[in-house]
Amino acid sequence: MTDSTTAAGQGNPDYRDGGLVFPPAFTFGSATASYQIEGAFDEDGRGPSIWDTFSKTPGKVFNGDTGDVADDHYHRLDEDLDLMASLNLQAYRFSIAWPRIQPTGRGPANQAGLDFYGRLIDGLLARGITPVATLYHWDLPQALEDEGGWMSRATAEAFGEYARIVGEAFGDRVHTWTTLNEPWCSAYLGYGSGAHAPGKMSPEGALAAVHHLNLAHGLAVLALREVVTNDPEFSITLNLHSIRGHGPTGAEAARRIDALANRAFTGPLLKGAYPDDLLEDTKQVTDWSFVEPGDLAIIHQPIDVLGVNYYSTVTVSIWDGVSPRANADGHQNVGGSPWPGSDIVEFHVQPGPYTEMGWNIDPSGLFDLLVQLRDEFPEQPLMITENGAAFADTVTDGAVHDVERVDYLRRHITAAHRAIDAGVDLRGYFVWSLMDNFEWGYGYSKRFGIVRVDYDTLERTPKDSALWYAELAASNTIPA
Repeated sequence: MTDSTTAAGQGNPDYRDGGLVFPPAFTFGSATASYQIEGAFDEDGRGPSIWDTFSKTPGKVFNGDTGDVADDHYHRLDEDLDLMASLNLQAYRFSIAWPRIQPTGRGPANQAGLDFYGRLIDGLLARGITPVATLYHWDLPQALEDEGGWMSRATAEAFGEYARIVGEAFGDRVHTWTTLNEPWCSAYLGYGSGAHAPGKMSPEGALAAVHHLNLAHGLAVLALREVVTNDPEFSITLNLHSIRGHGPTGAEAARRIDALANRAFTGPLLKGAYPDDLLEDTKQVTDWSFVEPGDLAIIHQPIDVLGVNYYSTVTVSIWDGVSPRANADGHQNVGGSPWPGSDIVEFHVQPGPYTEMGWNIDPSGLFDLLVQLRDEFPEQPLMITENGAAFADTVTDGAVHDVERVDYLRRHITAAHRAIDAGVDLRGYFVWSLMDNFEWGYGYSKRFGIVRVDYDTLERTPKDSALWYAELAASNTIPA
């Protein structure tokens, strides 16, 4: 096994290696999320989600955009499945809309919702594409939010029942079950900063949401294991932060943010306990009494693969309390804080270049994060479940020559290959995203897709990045 220092120095220093060959079993896929692409927000029995409510609240989303239509994937399913096949995708990571299955988050399944995802899964299998199903990508049924949402233990319990329903329906066909996508965002942006639905600003509520999301994961895995009839893999996807300290207080600041952003999830999920320093850092916010006896045993379920989402790095130090406080954590600032108990940490502006999101482009951060996970959890297989970039794409003679995105993907996929060389058990890479879509608080102003969507006509156009990725997926080799 090569150590990280040596491995990081191999190849081109800017991560633009060509011709690298991935192991035969390595998976190249793409990912989407239900609210971002499906549309059909009030059709066939679907109930409202917190993102329906949030996006229709004036001032919450850029330009007043909503997911009412989005990419109209609900009505264009076969077209999109054919598109995936044309791009040689080996796997497709999609999310199931909870309110499409249970309109109020409880009660019997809505058959029309099950039918839609059944057609999706069968269509993938018919085209030789592996189905990777995410149970929750942020579209909580509004009825559950009205009862307290993720701040309430009852939501975690309802999620376990939802997982059972979906597992009974598709537990003979899904290859990988991912319980949650980025619970950090659901908890800290949804209930702490207010930047995401449901737009709450409660430090204590954010930490309660962290625990109830962790608990929901455990309950879902237990329920799925009881009802599936094939031999699937179980997973969760975390947007783990690649953190660097700045100056003499950098190490302490990095420790605090690592506790909140990373170890608040990996601790209970993979070790069976919340970190002591996290509890100490947040004791003025909450006493963690929402953690009940037996919860940690439920959360601490063995998983087959840990999903890792990566986009950029953060650099932190402790604020001196006098100078203007740096607040460049990469998230929209709408008044609340996503860092309960650690508001003294400041986030420094990262060196460029940047994507259209203002996020720095740094493939070494992905390499460092994967190696860090290898060191801390050497027996845990990993999967890059999201990585990609938004750029200001332009259409020229019917084509999109997105040179910047191709370069971004090349550099980060090179980082993934170097991580494998460094002994990381990395099983695959999913580009974010298959198509341009509703980018949460940014509406339709940011384009992450390797396929362009014309929001007037809904026409799909593969960008140069899609063609490049199709060559990669067909050959398991980074194109020269």
